[in-house]
Amino acid sequence: MVSMGYFLSSEEFGPRELVRQARLAEHAGFERLWISDHYHPWTGEQGNSPFVWSVIGALAEATSLPITTAVTCPTVRIHPAVIAQAAATAAVQTGGKFTLGVGSGEALNEHILGDHWPPTPERLDMLDEAIDVIRMLFTGEQVTHRGTHYTVDNARLYTLPDEPPPIYVSGFGPKAASRAGETGDGFCIVMPDAELIQRFRDSGGGDKPVQAGMKVCLADTEEDGVAAAHRLWASEQLPGELGQTLPRPSDFEHATSLVTRDMVRSAVPCGPDRDKQVSAVREFVDAGADEVYVQQIGPEQDAFFKTWQQEVLPALR
Repeated sequence: MVSMGYFLSSEEFGPRELVRQARLAEHAGFERLWISDHYHPWTGEQGNSPFVWSVIGALAEATSLPITTAVTCPTVRIHPAVIAQAAATAAVQTGGKFTLGVGSGEALNEHILGDHWPPTPERLDMLDEAIDVIRMLFTGEQVTHRGTHYTVDNARLYTLPDEPPPIYVSGFGPKAASRAGETGDGFCIVMPDAELIQRFRDSGGGDKPVQAGMKVCLADTEEDGVAAAHRLWASEQLPGELGQTLPRPSDFEHATSLVTRDMVRSAVPCGPDRDKQVSAVREFVDAGADEVYVQQIGPEQDAFFKTWQQEVLPALR
């Protein structure tokens, strides 16, 4: 049976509202949490970007659900030695229920200190080395590392969980999925792509967990849902590597002027149709996902949790 989680959007909501949603998710019967890690929202309309590690500390006290970052970039904006400390602390706070989800990142968040934004092959190499650094520090030993991209000088973590948190790796293309299979304890995706999941498994992932994230927009009418999803998340329909290379929310706002409502309608289950939302989850299950995290777009959070508790989650189970 698929394990259902809720996807907390740090782009749309501030820290106190994210904690409130987490409580609602647990009460409604969701079994786990994803939370995005951003410095900027994708567009100004989304309007938020709280520091994820502070929010995780609050979530650990507010709920008993396992938490995964979806995903943290440990390569440019924050050194992997610092991410290791943050993840180890989060694992202690959650009683061992924290998973560090990592990815190669986007210029949107990583350019802020003026660093060079590397091409994809270099970013993947940086991610591999960052994961190595984090795992070395998770041992609790004193670490000195002088690698291609990172230097660590006599660093040691003193606050550690009983077991190191697993590291799941995201991937949006074949090469990234293969690398995730080689380096990750699990895989994170945002599309029901059976070939991508199989590539992860064939590249060393085996039967390791696959987490998948998706969005819905429950609303009174389909048009209301499409309007909200288009206003807040048209950025998800941008083609190619624009999502990884555009540096500012204003750049995404300009680019999304080319995204039509029909494009959003075809990609996001919108409106009151519960069966459409169940079918969207089952696409991920059929593709091979073990855990599916759903995000409700927009402010109708209370109605969403009530509907999923009473109708959608029972249908899935």
